[in-house]
Amino acid sequence: LPIIIAELILASIIPDIEFKLLVFPLIGVELITLILGITDDRWDIPALLKLLWQIGIGIIMYLIEFRVMSLTNPFGSDLMLGWLSFPVTIIWYLVLMNAINLIDGIDGLASGICVIVCAVLLVVGIKESNSIVIALSAFLLAGNLAFLRFNFYPAKIFLGDTGALFNGLVLAAISTAGNRQYKGITSMTLIIPLSVLAVPLIDMFLAIFRRIRGGNNIFTPDKKHLHHIMLSLGLSQRMVAIIVYFMTLLFGLIAIGFSFSTKKILFSVLLCLLTMAVVVSYIFMRKGRKE
Repeated sequence: LPIIIAELILASIIPDIEFKLLVFPLIGVELITLILGITDDRWDIPALLKLLWQIGIGIIMYLIEFRVMSLTNPFGSDLMLGWLSFPVTIIWYLVLMNAINLIDGIDGLASGICVIVCAVLLVVGIKESNSIVIALSAFLLAGNLAFLRFNFYPAKIFLGDTGALFNGLVLAAISTAGNRQYKGITSMTLIIPLSVLAVPLIDMFLAIFRRIRGGNNIFTPDKKHLHHIMLSLGLSQRMVAIIVYFMTLLFGLIAIGFSFSTKKILFSVLLCLLTMAVVVSYIFMRKGRKE
């Protein structure tokens, strides 16, 4: 709520009409997401119903202009999606909301990752002079920093579905915020958030792969996520969180590089790191399953 209040105050006093037209509708969607999260935390909404609700959120975000309009091509001009923008936008919101939710398995992990991601997006927003990205990133960064103080091991408060879904929504919104007047950030649409969010995204896709391969419902929770496996290897919750923070920071530095340097070289480095991360994660997953 403090984040929403800060957004509301800024949108009320800032003279930029385009800023107002984006942020006021976003606040409405954020409130809808909070209702979904609180309801799920209180009554445990069935997975299918929650998925439909998230799809509805994705549709609304598309309608209020927070869209994935193009895919960044590091070797040439961007690929404009055209009519594919609608389904890709919905998928993008589904992916980020659920990726943050799934990585929230130990104290301080999800909120710490969000701090790093917000810091990266804030740097890129400042570089591109994108006031929407700067404001949303700064507010979410401040909120997660304050929360992490009490959420790091041993945690006194927890994100729950409410916090995880809210973080995922706003991060997805930030990454698509440059599709109207703030053209400077358009190139960030997917490649930068995809880079800095590599760890939770890899964990989510491996979880889906693991459950499908095992003949299980993809919505059925398990204790085989990367952080669970690292815990089973004898690492403490603090150490697991710090290792994941470091990995996220590494990918975050590459993400920042996309805004400052030659994309071809950085894309090659990112591809190598992602391949290594997937292979190592898969090995950990198999080891954890055997144990």
